[in-house]
Amino acid sequence: MEVSIYNISGKETGRKIALVDEIFGITPNDHAIYLDVKQYLANQRQGTHKAKQRNEVHGSTRKLHKQKGTGGSRKGSIKNPLYRHGGRVFGPVPRDYSFKLNKKVKELARKSALSYKAVNSGITVVEDFTLSQPKTKEYIKILESLSALDKKTLLVLPEVNKNVVLSSRNLPKSKVILANQLNTYELMNADLLLISEGSLVKIEELLK
Repeated sequence: MEVSIYNISGKETGRKIALVDEIFGITPNDHAIYLDVKQYLANQRQGTHKAKQRNEVHGSTRKLHKQKGTGGSRKGSIKNPLYRHGGRVFGPVPRDYSFKLNKKVKELARKSALSYKAVNSGITVVEDFTLSQPKTKEYIKILESLSALDKKTLLVLPEVNKNVVLSSRNLPKSKVILANQLNTYELMNADLLLISEGSLVKIEELLK
């Protein structure tokens, strides 16, 4: 598959570049995408939630009243989960939500996500560019020229470009990521994938 290369003014440069079928033209595997996204979201969880059990709440351990003769039910402790301010039954405790996923499954998931974007015209290849200084207005102009201002965009760069990152950081629908940090969640979450020309080489090296 060949796509045109655009400049930051939104115009075609007259050059085209081939998207490798092994990466951008496979039959997508939905289950691999599901597993990779699930792992990504699980890894984002801190797992620091905690509720106090009955042995941890503050309160006396004295028996509330005698066992028999009151006409009421038996009550052994004010910390009983049935009482207000009592302990929580089976409450959340700190845990690690991450789980292992095979490298080949993750690669298949990223290829599947890229193939979905390619077949749905969700990929725009732009010339490598840089900004002289961090300016959100300049980055907005670039998005406007590429008809991407109202879309969720993911810009893939070959290497760190501080000015571009800072310029896009304040825009809620825009995200910048490096080619070697590409993940399935970000790919599927974006409406439009903006890939700089130099990033394609790195993506092919990583996934081919």
